[in-house]
Amino acid sequence: MSFISAHALDSTAGTPAADLAVTLLSGEETLAQARTDAGGRVSELGPETLDPGTYRIVFGTGEYFTARGQDHFHPQVTIDFTVAPGETHYHIPLLLSPFAYSTYRGS
Repeated sequence: MSFISAHALDSTAGTPAADLAVTLLSGEETLAQARTDAGGRVSELGPETLDPGTYRIVFGTGEYFTARGQDHFHPQVTIDFTVAPGETHYHIPLLLSPFAYSTYRGS
């Protein structure tokens, strides 16, 4: 199982955000790249373990909305998060619209 998973929902369409680019980074180093599936999920993003520290996940929201012919404000959504010692999995959900977004630590 991947240490990181993600899920994106398009609140304007009321559907999963399918085919959304998702990138996991450590500093400037890209650790993994994926696209959400038809359910808006990336179940495998990166390695099975991550050292404690700060990481970044980037959702390609501009590309997503442009492909749907929608005006939008955020070219991407970047979420910085800290991996604590002893953790085994982080799930990062994103609720998005063309002009706003929300996130939280999922389970």
